[in-house]
Amino acid sequence: MAFALSGSGIRFAAVVRGPGVRSAPAQPDRRTSLDLSLLLRKDSFPRTVLSGNSSNESNSTSKIVAASGKVLIPGGESDGLSPSSDSVSSTGVQTENPQEISETVEEGSKAEMAETSAPVEEEEAKTEIVETGGDITSSTEEMTTGEESMSEEVVEEKPRVVPPPGDGQRIYQYDPMLEGHRGHLEYRYSRYKEMRSLIDQHEGGLDAFSRGYEKLGFTRSAEGITYREWAPGAYSAALVGDFNNWNPNADAMTKNEYGVWEIFLPNNADGSPPIPHGSRVKIRMDTPSGIKDSIPAWIKYSVQPPGEIPYSAIYYDPPEDEKYVFQHPQPKRPKSLRIYESHVGMSSPEPKINTYAGFRDDVLPRIKKLGYNAVQIMAIQEHSYYASFGYHVTNFFAPSSRFGTPEDLKSLIDRAHELGILVLMDIVHSHSSNNTLDGLNGFDGTDTHYFHSGARGYHWMWDSRLFNYGSWEVLRFLLSNARWWLEEYKFDGFRFDGVTSMMYTHHGLQVAFTGNYNEYFGLATDVDAVVYLMLVNDMIHGLYPEAVTVGEDVSGMPAFCIPVQDGGVGFDYRLHMAIADKWIELLKQPDEAWTMGDIVHTLTNRRWLEKCVAYAESHDQALVGDKTIAFWLMDKDMYDFMALDRPSTPRIDRGIALHKMIRLITMGLGGEGYLNFMGNEFGHPEWIDFPRSEQFLPDGKFVPGNNNSFDKCRRRFDLGDADYLRYRGMQEFDQAMQHLEGKYGFMTSPQYVSRKDEGDKMIIFERGDLVFVFNFHWNNSYSDYRVGCLKPGKYKVVLDSDDPLFGGYSRIDHDAEFFSYDGHYDNRPCSFLVYAPSRTAVVYALCED
Repeated sequence: MAFALSGSGIRFAAVVRGPGVRSAPAQPDRRTSLDLSLLLRKDSFPRTVLSGNSSNESNSTSKIVAASGKVLIPGGESDGLSPSSDSVSSTGVQTENPQEISETVEEGSKAEMAETSAPVEEEEAKTEIVETGGDITSSTEEMTTGEESMSEEVVEEKPRVVPPPGDGQRIYQYDPMLEGHRGHLEYRYSRYKEMRSLIDQHEGGLDAFSRGYEKLGFTRSAEGITYREWAPGAYSAALVGDFNNWNPNADAMTKNEYGVWEIFLPNNADGSPPIPHGSRVKIRMDTPSGIKDSIPAWIKYSVQPPGEIPYSAIYYDPPEDEKYVFQHPQPKRPKSLRIYESHVGMSSPEPKINTYAGFRDDVLPRIKKLGYNAVQIMAIQEHSYYASFGYHVTNFFAPSSRFGTPEDLKSLIDRAHELGILVLMDIVHSHSSNNTLDGLNGFDGTDTHYFHSGARGYHWMWDSRLFNYGSWEVLRFLLSNARWWLEEYKFDGFRFDGVTSMMYTHHGLQVAFTGNYNEYFGLATDVDAVVYLMLVNDMIHGLYPEAVTVGEDVSGMPAFCIPVQDGGVGFDYRLHMAIADKWIELLKQPDEAWTMGDIVHTLTNRRWLEKCVAYAESHDQALVGDKTIAFWLMDKDMYDFMALDRPSTPRIDRGIALHKMIRLITMGLGGEGYLNFMGNEFGHPEWIDFPRSEQFLPDGKFVPGNNNSFDKCRRRFDLGDADYLRYRGMQEFDQAMQHLEGKYGFMTSPQYVSRKDEGDKMIIFERGDLVFVFNFHWNNSYSDYRVGCLKPGKYKVVLDSDDPLFGGYSRIDHDAEFFSYDGHYDNRPCSFLVYAPSRTAVVYALCED
């Protein structure tokens, strides 16, 4: 069995060490060359270009896959849905620097800048406690007023033009520390400009180059079907399938000088296509590893027949009356991104694999109601191993058939657009499945086809293959893959997985990133990969101006979210991955050990002008072997004390209070976007464990199974909806939090931290017209606590974690109003007095009247 397995199939997270970065568990640097030499020939298919060492040696064994003779028709069962007849966005810079954090110190009330190159100095800020004070709160309904109505905004048609490269010099203005690495950065940018020039010269530009799916794979014309495949290592090739009874002598292919095999099949005499829609196909090749049948690399759909291990490639070309027609325009990119991270297969409360249709009908309305404006969907690209969470991709252009047909996925995306929700795809271009039966590994019988040879082409922790980003055809494949999902399925952008692994030859393994710039620019940097990331961001933002790109980088690479024209890598957002690690670190400690300055520093420690998506926890923390925040906080008490008709416990009370506070302060201070993994909004109990049987790995290690159970591979949304359980209060709070951001847009407003008091365990900050007050003290409540603010006037509570609706204890007066006083306090020109109960978070808004 050739599936790519790595222990439990799960990748391990890293540990935070530097400014806004994490360390990830590194093999020695095996990179020997950063040179890229291209054949300057004018042709659609230049020869493969390799950077660094390459080899044609392969350890792959010969595999001959027998035909089963079954015909697979996708979509055999209907879900009842009838098919219906500036390059990169602004960085959101405000009049005040959005990354400037003013922090009060005990003497002098000096404002400080949140730097990325050095730790923030932490000093306590004390205030006098007065005995009496007023109580306030507000209703949840208030927060929904003014919520942005994205569904009414549509994207205007803009010309699809990828702008020419800039001079790449503005990054030195944004970050003067980059001057010390100008040589590396200039070399990187020259490589990018060289690639752009060569693509323009030999392919007609990025627009044409990224439409490889119009030439490679199966293409249909009025006369018939053409099939092309790049497989330079193969000695011979033939197209086989149900259409020719799997006869390898019937439809032999011819190979051109660039390693591209081709065959044209004319229509049948009656005008019907030579390959029926829904029938099985493969390419049979005689290779250095023997004769093998492979799924075409550009296949648009593949399925796993019941009871069989290998997948079957499906020729997918439904008749016009069966194709889904999009009815709703794509929403405009929101100013602030509130992402609901999800997985279609495990999105049902039932122990089963859910479908695109089920997700469309049941989960999307829930996401809309909760107040999120984007859904990020994992595991879209076909993957043979379900427990890989979709990260061991086998068929890059095919949506996972476990959940339904391509038309079902299109209907899901169209419905999301109708609701005004962006749909982001978790795209995997960082590595590929090690599977030789169904995937790209050893496709043409060599070790060097799509990947680097030897150790450099293998990720030892993920047990997967690593792309050679210096190869011309690999660039075509990956750029076209990104374009395909945007064009064919109308995705609104991507979350690029494993970007740190791409950018460094050590892949971030066993490396503790400290923020030293020498760690980012040197021989360990894979310039080919960084240039690819620049090219793909160029293509996406040029041809799809409203599309969003988010990069999963744990290293804190400078200029990661600066436009390519300015010398950056070009992403819109970076995942602020250090935050989740910090919360897990704190949850292992007693409350008394929590340091307010440490929390603030972690949340605000991000690069100037580079937007971040913050999250307290994602799918990583929900996997078996780890714990969600709710489980860290409440543990086994969640099994017995979450019913409202039973007394609570101190552990439950603490857990619910801190669960709300952690999520709100993460959203309030952590970045310009926010992400939540489905179910965590209400503190989903337990962990995720995909169905699996026991097995022995190639090294002889035994991996226990779970009897292929789906019990812990689902989302119990019923718990969050049950009005007799305490989960409901946490879900209501998360919903109120999202709608508050929708009304005020605080994540993209200037932020200012005025207090982080270690004795009182208080954190106070402003974002726009909102003032956030957090009391992390486990016992002390403070009356008449003075809170600094920028603008004078009347303030009212717009969010109160102690509201009974959210499982709180109603210690705040909902009708109270607060009027500011003139006079500097905590380095702010005004202030007002509040009541701050223990373990609460309260948000005050400046009133217009």
